[in-house]
Amino acid sequence: MSYIHSVCVYCGSSNKAPQIYKKTAADLGVLLAKNKIRLVFGGGKMGLMGIVSKACLEAKGHVTGFMTQFLYDYEGGNEEITELHIVESMHERKQHMFAASEAFIILPGGLGTLDETFEIMTWKQLGLHEKQIIIIDIDRYWTSLFDHFFHHMIKNNFIRAEDLNLFTMVHSVDEVLDALHRPKKQDKNFVKKWG
Repeated sequence: MSYIHSVCVYCGSSNKAPQIYKKTAADLGVLLAKNKIRLVFGGGKMGLMGIVSKACLEAKGHVTGFMTQFLYDYEGGNEEITELHIVESMHERKQHMFAASEAFIILPGGLGTLDETFEIMTWKQLGLHEKQIIIIDIDRYWTSLFDHFFHHMIKNNFIRAEDLNLFTMVHSVDEVLDALHRPKKQDKNFVKKWG
């Protein structure tokens, strides 16, 4: 059993996602359930969000969702999960997801997933938390962003090479538990943005 008891999963809500991403989401849900790690997510029932939560539930896992009333009215919440909390705003939703989670796992997704990912990285860069951020780069979905654009930002001195340590990149669900068990040690001076 992992020492991590709860993980927030950020992922897309599109039902049109390729099958390989859907399978990855289902495999992740089962992995979390089997290792008694509570899934925390955005509360939706569509796309990868719906798949990861359904798979976790079917494997006897615990699933906690946070959703705004606006999104609940627009697309519906997943009423079958263990806990569904309706909150007032997107900011409140993200704050609750952060507070309820000991680590973060990123699956493929769109603008909302990017927003959540970069916010949680920024908070870590600023020293507001030291929680693990694991990106599952399945089928090289995130490669062009994190392998290419991040290095472009480093080259132009908007981020530091050390900022690549804000997250761990893995390429399959099989690598997730190992990554959770081996958190990167954060240097004491890590939050000093410019030296």
